[in-house]
Amino acid sequence: MLPELLKIGKLTINGYGFMISLGIVAALILGNYRGRKRGMNTDIILDIAIYGVIGGVIGGKLLFMLTELPYIIKNPVVIKDMLSAGFVLYGAILGGALGVYILLRRKKMSFIKYFDLLAPSVVLAQGFGRIGCFFAGCCYGKPTNGPFGVIFRNSNYAPTDIHIHPTQIYSSLGDFAIAGILIYFASKPRKDGQVGGLYMILYSIGRFFIEFLRDDPRGNVGFFSTSQFICIFILICGIIIYMLEKIKAPASHHEKVQP
Repeated sequence: MLPELLKIGKLTINGYGFMISLGIVAALILGNYRGRKRGMNTDIILDIAIYGVIGGVIGGKLLFMLTELPYIIKNPVVIKDMLSAGFVLYGAILGGALGVYILLRRKKMSFIKYFDLLAPSVVLAQGFGRIGCFFAGCCYGKPTNGPFGVIFRNSNYAPTDIHIHPTQIYSSLGDFAIAGILIYFASKPRKDGQVGGLYMILYSIGRFFIEFLRDDPRGNVGFFSTSQFICIFILICGIIIYMLEKIKAPASHHEKVQP
């Protein structure tokens, strides 16, 4: 739709890269603001962003290659092209989370507390990133005769000249809504893990249903798309993280009253 957002001489600013960058900046601003209000150490947030981005790029590429493994086995030469194109968001989320966990473990800081702090920032950045997907034409939807269908005229990814679901915009609006819900939810005292767990629950449910409307090649596990399959595990993990402190509290109390 807008693969090239702006051209200044030989400098080209593409829509996808611009929206990703905008999302990272917005996430940093929100994270720093909320961290200062909570009296947390915000000096670490930039490091978290760096580790998260590096881990996210590696994770997104690795999961993309995993979904394309049968094709890679038949055509191993395509690996060099996949290093510059192809990405799976869930791989980026998991890889970014692992990168941040390693950083905070080294710093002897609580991963779960910063996960709670930054969960709204993460989903906010995802919302901007999905607008970037819309500009590029990737992650596109199925053909539709509905009122919200869009037509791509200039895209290297989406089919052109037919009405299709703007699944990127659906996802973006959903991400922004989740960010708002999390910020409101976190405005009241919560147990550790509840904000981050709620993010995982809401995002996995939304992503699971959006997948039914998508039409881009993204692999599958049986009946489910790869992302839907991962959604099931993210949902279960989110529920466990959300409930963890509630589960631990009665156990701790039980230990205290033992004779």
